[in-house]
Amino acid sequence: MGKKKLVMIGNGMAGVRTIEEIIKLAPEAFDITIFGLEPHPNYNRIKLSTVLQGDTTVEDIIMNSWEWYQENHIELFTGETIVKIDTDKKIVLSDKGREVEYDELIIATGSSSFILPVPGADKQGVTGFRDIQDCETMINTSKQFKRAAVIGGGLLGLEAARGLLNLGMEVEVIHLMPHLMERQLDPTSSKMLKDELEKQGMNFIMEKQTAEILGEERVTGLRFTDGSEIAVDLVVMAVGIKPNVDIAKDSGIYVNRGIVVDDFMHTSATNVYAVGECAEHREMVYGLVAPLYEQGKVLASILCGAETKPYEGSIVGTGLKVSGVDLFSAGEIEDDENTKSIKVHNEFDGVYKKIIIRDNRVSGIVLYGDTKDSSRLFKMLIKKEDVSGMTSVSILESGCCGGGVDSNDVAAMADDDIVCGCNGVTKGTIVEAIQSKELTTVDEVGGCTNAGRSCGRCKSQIADILAYTLGDKFDVAAEKTALCGCTTLSRDEVVAEMKEKGLTSIREVMNVLEWKQEEGCSKCRPALNYYLGMILQDQYVDDRDSRLVNEKMHANIQKDGTYSVIPRMYGGVTSAADLKKIAEVAEKYNVPLVKLTGGQRIGLYGVKKEDLPVMWEELGMPSGYAYGKTLRTVKTCVGAKFCRFGTQDSMGLGIELEKKFERLDTPHKVKVGVSACPRNCAEAGIKDFGVVGIDGGWEVYVAGNGGTDLRAGDLLETVKTKEEVIELIGAFMQYYRETADYLERTSKWVERVGLDHVKEILANENTRQALNARLDKTLLKYNEPWSEAIENKEIQEKYYQKREVPVLV
Repeated sequence: MGKKKLVMIGNGMAGVRTIEEIIKLAPEAFDITIFGLEPHPNYNRIKLSTVLQGDTTVEDIIMNSWEWYQENHIELFTGETIVKIDTDKKIVLSDKGREVEYDELIIATGSSSFILPVPGADKQGVTGFRDIQDCETMINTSKQFKRAAVIGGGLLGLEAARGLLNLGMEVEVIHLMPHLMERQLDPTSSKMLKDELEKQGMNFIMEKQTAEILGEERVTGLRFTDGSEIAVDLVVMAVGIKPNVDIAKDSGIYVNRGIVVDDFMHTSATNVYAVGECAEHREMVYGLVAPLYEQGKVLASILCGAETKPYEGSIVGTGLKVSGVDLFSAGEIEDDENTKSIKVHNEFDGVYKKIIIRDNRVSGIVLYGDTKDSSRLFKMLIKKEDVSGMTSVSILESGCCGGGVDSNDVAAMADDDIVCGCNGVTKGTIVEAIQSKELTTVDEVGGCTNAGRSCGRCKSQIADILAYTLGDKFDVAAEKTALCGCTTLSRDEVVAEMKEKGLTSIREVMNVLEWKQEEGCSKCRPALNYYLGMILQDQYVDDRDSRLVNEKMHANIQKDGTYSVIPRMYGGVTSAADLKKIAEVAEKYNVPLVKLTGGQRIGLYGVKKEDLPVMWEELGMPSGYAYGKTLRTVKTCVGAKFCRFGTQDSMGLGIELEKKFERLDTPHKVKVGVSACPRNCAEAGIKDFGVVGIDGGWEVYVAGNGGTDLRAGDLLETVKTKEEVIELIGAFMQYYRETADYLERTSKWVERVGLDHVKEILANENTRQALNARLDKTLLKYNEPWSEAIENKEIQEKYYQKREVPVLV
């Protein structure tokens, strides 16, 4: 039996997602032909605002390249539209005279900007905000003119206004209603949003209705129904969208507001389906991407003959892609006599939360200024969870104190918890894909599951799931020139801007350098935290929320959701007392596995999350930082004190090195080996720093790697005393800290910058001393006991009282 002929009218996000799902289910079932009105392959319309704001380019938002169509044997006709559908003969006709037969036809024509029917709406300088051409119109206009008006204070209008501000234009936002985003926000949160946007430079004209667009051939101003006028050079219409239904209507297919479909996306015509913004389902037309993707998945299953549940409609959550604004809204936004609401309004911190409860279930969410619990609350809303047994605090807040689940605690998430709301991708789906497809990066997860490919807000959580699933195999190091996808700036450019502008916090960096995602991602937040610490030295207060998940927990998360506790043993040396404590703690907390590690330490594996703080307190030992981007271990042999071959005191030097550099933040993990003789029992030749004792001195090796990319260390220098070893390693360490990319191992760094270059830098005595001086200044901030980092005040106080040192505030 030959392949069926599948034709799709439209090349947008909903339609192409349907095709992607079909290819997954039945890659050989159809010969596929797609007609697209625009001259581009499929692109991410959600990110048009980032193109307008100058954060990305058109190339950056392409979702399916030209090569993708070719690889999947899809015939694509861009810049060509269908003008007629003959549902009897099953033929479509394009505006270029092309006739194509179909067995199955998908209409995915999307929507267009609604242009107000006012006099002058056809003048030059009037545009919608819906596609790449609209963006290009605004960008080109900004090069000649400076006054812009955006009609509409909803999501799209505010994103357009922010983009126009970035383009250097003066922006007036005209809104008919008394407050912004009235469909998503209540008056309180709307006022907070308006105040923030005014600080950013937007001007607002509220409760005004446009009567006429002034000018001859080109727009020069606006006149309102009350007779008042403003002068403008550009008018952007952002008052709504209208489904593109003309082709269906002209072909006799039933149309209401949109193309009417049933629960399986059938239209009134046989073998003709509709999906996306052009489709009307149960009297609803959706403009957000999540429901459109749900429709596409159902339609793909129907066309491939796979079992599927009917599409029954969607509840959608809304966010705003504007720097400096953090908001989320879903469901109802106003109370009535049958609802109860939980409200928090913290004007000082700019935080507002309102949860509406109807019939003991969450029916509405409005969050402004703090949206970290949006996923958890949205899940409660979608699943209609009974909250009658919960307190207001436990509904509002995640974490152990609130009784909820921390959205960042991957191990505590259920497999059916939604991670990517745009694409409906669950944690279980992501974990299964990582394991079965051997995925290692966020981009690979997106390519396989579609998670993170739309608005991108979930990418940091996807990275946490990768870390949770892969353990030590996970490495978020990037090979791209840009620091991450949130900025076009390179590592060196970001660091230079930090120094030049005197930036002192992650939030400040993101705002001043105009980060694409206001919260950043799992790649840039830890990097910025590290760079600020490296630049500001002992003056910088570490941002724990920007640490990678293992560093936050002070333990390595294991594949079953438990953790490993590995106390530090300086140079691999311990005592009977410490061994006894470890044994007692392991027995008390039923630790499933006690193991000697490759770094000459004892690891406790299978520890429950809730036991971590109290276990550290009872151990009374500092962490070995087996999870950190810092000094991990200093491996030593017994040395000249005990070994008949030893020529130097390897244990003494190893312990001194470990105590000096412990807890120091570095671009990646650092391992050290100190051997007392060339027999090299401590494997110093494959460490980031390797020290080998010889008659009359020490050899210092650098940039070794004992991992999957095995690399022998390079001889840096031969010195006579341990003081020279410490000085040399300190200078090398600081130069690595100052010039390496975040998550770049010493082995990769030396290969990139060149060993001769490093030797030349360190050969200068003044330079060496200056590097060590900066290193020593940084080390001052680690002088307090490591347990200050344990996030439990009661345990902290006990810990410090026991050691007769003050609690640091």
